Amino acid sequence: MSRPPLEVADVVRQHGAAFLARYGPTLSGEQHRALRAIALCRTAALGGHITQCDHCGHEEQAYNSCRHRSCPKCHGAAQAAWLTAREQELLETAYCHVIFTLPHDLGSLALQNPRSLYGLLFRTVAQTLQDIAGDPKHLGAEIGGFAVLHTWGQQLHHHPHLHCVLPAGGLSADGARWVPCRPHFFLPVRVLSRRFRRLYLAGLEQLYGQGQLSLTGRCRALAEPAHWQQLLATLRDKDWVVYAQEPLQDPQHVLKYLARYTHRVAISNHRLVALEDGQVTFRYKDYQRGHRLRTLTLEAVEFARVPQDAPLWLPGQSGTPGETRAVPRAAGTREGTPGPRSGHGPQDA
Repeated sequence: MSRPPLEVADVVRQHGAAFLARYGPTLSGEQHRALRAIALCRTAALGGHITQCDHCGHEEQAYNSCRHRSCPKCHGAAQAAWLTAREQELLETAYCHVIFTLPHDLGSLALQNPRSLYGLLFRTVAQTLQDIAGDPKHLGAEIGGFAVLHTWGQQLHHHPHLHCVLPAGGLSADGARWVPCRPHFFLPVRVLSRRFRRLYLAGLEQLYGQGQLSLTGRCRALAEPAHWQQLLATLRDKDWVVYAQEPLQDPQHVLKYLARYTHRVAISNHRLVALEDGQVTFRYKDYQRGHRLRTLTLEAVEFARVPQDAPLWLPGQSGTPGETRAVPRAAGTREGTPGPRSGHGPQDA
């Protein structure tokens, strides 16, 4: 793939100082390091190396990469290795792709408490899928799979959602046989949605009661029990979005889609169109209008917030945006998580 004429690093280099002047005090040390790494990647500041052809002796000089988890230019090899490992784990059966989305009302709370709320998302989704799949009224089997957390959408809005990839069936209670789902249906989406909502809100109330949530800025009012209960009432009245495709005979394209985000920041360099007059224009897919490609323009300083609010920071830690997580071990796979049929439309990246 040819090098794009415009990169996220160009935005950071030109507008990073303005971004730090506005938002610097709110950033963590890891976020500061990510910005610096993106700006310096493949520049003289990181040194360089020379590659030589074994046959003709031709030499080329290149600057070193930063290798930061959030850099759009790095980790191509790690991404390929992740994809290969997942492909080797596939069973000879159809697979389901299921997406659980947190309501928009929890956005500010999630940004202040990513470890707590995203960790709770993984746990409650796993429990939801296992509970409903284990019910003899539905599948009556133990299921498994894996989940990947995304915290952004195509338009770079904060949009936390969990992608689950799982075999379309599971092991019987005695572990002696495979229990396949129906050809075009796995688990009822509405039942999944309601169980997901109930479990997540119960966990959220527990975190609040134990004083484990940061409640400052936009969330300051939630420190008052009356406001907190009002938020919970609003969330209970909503239909929580769970989207699921029909079982797929070939899950590779889903794995390739997820692989693009497991080792990258929220937007690739190839989606950038222009950086002019302090504004960034980029392409996105409009899922509400037939996946058409459209463009969106943001103030450069606001665009720079994307790697801060919806990145792949802190790999391997609980509740981290972009993290890949095994949901409890089960279903004949090496890792555990689970799935259903079409319900609500996807609103993700």
